[in-house]
Amino acid sequence: MHPNKTFRIDDPAQLYAFVRGRGFGTLVAQTAGEMRGASVPFWVDEATGRLRFHLARSNALVAALNEGADVFLSVMGPDAYISPDWYGAEDQVPTWNYVAVHIQGRCTVLPDDVLPLLLDDLSAEFENRLAPKPPWKSDKVDPQKIQRMMRTIQAFEIDITSMEGTSKLSQNKDEASVMGAIAGLEGHDDANSSAIAGLMRNTFAKK
Repeated sequence: MHPNKTFRIDDPAQLYAFVRGRGFGTLVAQTAGEMRGASVPFWVDEATGRLRFHLARSNALVAALNEGADVFLSVMGPDAYISPDWYGAEDQVPTWNYVAVHIQGRCTVLPDDVLPLLLDDLSAEFENRLAPKPPWKSDKVDPQKIQRMMRTIQAFEIDITSMEGTSKLSQNKDEASVMGAIAGLEGHDDANSSAIAGLMRNTFAKK
């Protein structure tokens, strides 16, 4: 993570809230002497420090994970380029603002009978965010189709050993520079720039 302690997220509750809010990340592990990655939706349990996900059995990572493996999971939030011109000050350089959490842990395979519960937990987590839409549930699908699908995927669990977070939002700049960067970001019609501008505004208001 970023070496500047000013940007570090130290509060475990804040780290878990961010990770759970995103629910999607890039998993990396070593298999057959190579580093491989996979994009995975996941469900995390703050109380136990465990994170669950699934992969297609045909994924190149599955063989290594089935044997137990140390893994790295990168969970990214919004990010945006910051032009030095926006600061309105001399001798500034370009940078990138972002929020991210890196997770390390030991990954083990879960029994097949846990897979239905994991899939229900995952869908419930994200369906509930779509309220007032009635949540989708697996019982809306033909049971035989669900069973065929489950035979093609494998469930895993990560026992989290470390979690590091960075929230780099120009906390090391003065108010005028921060406001200038926010104005520059808000001049761009894209979701990442808008999200970073909002986070910067909220962060500076708390200083």
